[in-house]
Amino acid sequence: MARYGVVADIHGNREALEAALAALEAYGASRIVCLGDLVGYNADPDECVTLVRRRCAAAIAGNHELIGLGRLDFGRCSNNAEYALRRTRRTLGREAAEWLASLPPRRALDRDVTLVHGGVRDVQQYMKTPQHIEQNAEYLRADFPGARLCLYGHSHEQKVHEIEGKEVREIPATGKVLMNRELLYFINPGSVDASRKRAHKLAECAVLDTLDWSVEFLRVRYDSAASEAKAAVFGYRIGPWTNRLYNLRRRIARRAG
Repeated sequence: MARYGVVADIHGNREALEAALAALEAYGASRIVCLGDLVGYNADPDECVTLVRRRCAAAIAGNHELIGLGRLDFGRCSNNAEYALRRTRRTLGREAAEWLASLPPRRALDRDVTLVHGGVRDVQQYMKTPQHIEQNAEYLRADFPGARLCLYGHSHEQKVHEIEGKEVREIPATGKVLMNRELLYFINPGSVDASRKRAHKLAECAVLDTLDWSVEFLRVRYDSAASEAKAAVFGYRIGPWTNRLYNLRRRIARRAG
């Protein structure tokens, strides 16, 4: 039994990651787990890998790791994600790349808890609807028998879904949520990186307490201006003309396909 800090979707944002780790430490999280996407979008991929290696007890690979390492293509990327990941491929250090390459795409934290990035069987799936959750609940039961909780990332939103049989209920992801040990849950801690957020620029994370079977959601301030400035200066932000070129290339590819 332990109190776990849960982070996901860091995307090379060192300022946000440092703020999230400090908040989790203040909440007494004895172990920290990372649900993938350490790189992409922002200018400090190596520094974020170093922090996760030092501070996290368990980590898995997200789709941005797999794309950044050349194991997945850019087919399901947005223009800004593809542009930033092409930059990441050129700048990521060898030691960081080798460690990221060693990460599994999913893993059991213990008998009750499973870590995935996107879907249970598809690292690039966005689990946003009750139908997605229901489908992945079936995959979880088949692939990880006995798991009562699936922690996932990728969609950048703090979410709690409770599953009873085939019924999926969404529970507000605010404050502390007490779970029923007889039911199944899918929980997203939100995204550490807020560069894609419009409503707020806060680093999101969560605290999972396996003793009282609860999860508490956190949002903390960080120096978003600094991370955004670095991303622009070091070539992680796509410009309007390059964005048009990417759109043209995608249209040509669709017609050829």
